[in-house]
Amino acid sequence: RLFGYVGIEAVLDQMKIKTMKTGFEFNIMVVGQSGLGKSTMVNTLFKSKVSRKASQPGQEERIPKTVQLQSITHVIEEKGVKMKLTVTDTPGFGDQINNENCWDPIIKYINEQYERYLREEILITRKRKIPDTRVHGCVYFIPPTGHCGAMEFMRRLSKIVNVVPVIAKADTLTLEERAEFKQRIQEDLKTHT
Repeated sequence: RLFGYVGIEAVLDQMKIKTMKTGFEFNIMVVGQSGLGKSTMVNTLFKSKVSRKASQPGQEERIPKTVQLQSITHVIEEKGVKMKLTVTDTPGFGDQINNENCWDPIIKYINEQYERYLREEILITRKRKIPDTRVHGCVYFIPPTGHCGAMEFMRRLSKIVNVVPVIAKADTLTLEERAEFKQRIQEDLKTHT
């Protein structure tokens, strides 16, 4: 004799209970030029100090010669639900005079994470819990002064990861400027995708 109702609804409830106990993994990448508020936004979004600061007080910040990816992982808990949050920052992106192909290290990193996960998943004797380092979403910060190269970057990255465009420092624009800028970006997105 079975105990209670058995069906799809019961399976979904069991999966929900299991997931709530084990927690979630969420990996985001933040991309944009230095000084656009990437760390501030991530810290505000998760109500915690999860993103690294670009430089320590009193120290001179040096601009990397190439894009260097840095990941920081934190476990955030809210109402008993744990989330393992990994924020991957891209210092050096867009900070050079010649930014041609500056997205290559980012695309390479994202593809490597997919390949790493796939290699673990296809093993005959695999781990019970495969570490998930795949990038689930990319938040791209567009400078309020213009968006040269933004469309090309988003076009290339949207093929491999979800891209969320954010107008950085939008509070420095008037309401009319912001509406016009947003409209121009939306039109460019329609045209280039």
